[in-house]
Amino acid sequence: MRHRATWIGCAMLAIVAPHLLPAATMGALDLLRGPTAFIDPSEMAQDNFPGSAFFYAEGAFDPAPGTTVAQSSKVLALSNGPAAIAAPFRGLTAVDQYRATNCLTSAIYYEAGNEPDDGQRAVAQVVLNRVRHPAWPNSVCGVVYQGSERADTKCQFTFSCDGAMARMPNSASWARARRIATEALAGAVYAPVGLATHYHTLAVHPAWASSLTPVAVVGAHIFYRWQGMNGTARAFSVRYSGRELQAGPSPRIFVPTQGVVPPIAPIIALPSPFSSPAMQEAAPAEALPQSTIRPEFRNSGRPLPDKSTRKI
Repeated sequence: MRHRATWIGCAMLAIVAPHLLPAATMGALDLLRGPTAFIDPSEMAQDNFPGSAFFYAEGAFDPAPGTTVAQSSKVLALSNGPAAIAAPFRGLTAVDQYRATNCLTSAIYYEAGNEPDDGQRAVAQVVLNRVRHPAWPNSVCGVVYQGSERADTKCQFTFSCDGAMARMPNSASWARARRIATEALAGAVYAPVGLATHYHTLAVHPAWASSLTPVAVVGAHIFYRWQGMNGTARAFSVRYSGRELQAGPSPRIFVPTQGVVPPIAPIIALPSPFSSPAMQEAAPAEALPQSTIRPEFRNSGRPLPDKSTRKI
């Protein structure tokens, strides 16, 4: 009976005690009962992505006057502009279509593998915008692997020449990137980035950025379009060739040094007329000495070292 009386006493105390606590203490306990009135989106798992701290920082970006606010919580519109034409990119053969899908999937995976769907669609749109512009090759693989033969990592998409593709892709992430690529090639247009042809991560500020018009911040990247006629819809008049003669990165150019005999039949690649720094979206710090890059982000976007060979 004594144990039963003790149990009943504890139960009554648990019921009455909260009403005897001060209001300030009760307010603190209420924080544990459910969500608060304000929840920082950068702290929510589903809204946390690379660069989210920059994205949610108050006053980090100033949209142009009259800019329509984007609907997605992962997108910040910076200027208004026309969207790309909704037209499918069909290969002339099954092999061409297969290569186009694989090349676009690679760009999405290695450039925005950890991004939300919005970020991956934005990268895909930039690739396809370039295919439609006379400044770039008129094939998907040609755009993705342009400059990949260079040994100085000044390729158009850094992953194609910095060794990142040596990493084994994650199957689930690759499948998601391939889905985004398939939808984009089928004609799905990602309107928030409009006719953007350049982008870079929020961790860097390349020198060429000031010469372009910022369009939107999507996830961890900020997207730009050309100024003047080159950035208008009329400039994107090139038809997709439908031929994908390239399936991966180009062979590296052999650049002999003093005292080294070049091979009998060296690989010779024609220089690209569009290889100026203003045409490169994410070159590393060494390639852009005029860029302002914070030291802690100097290796941002580069592949992590192999744990099996990394020195402790």
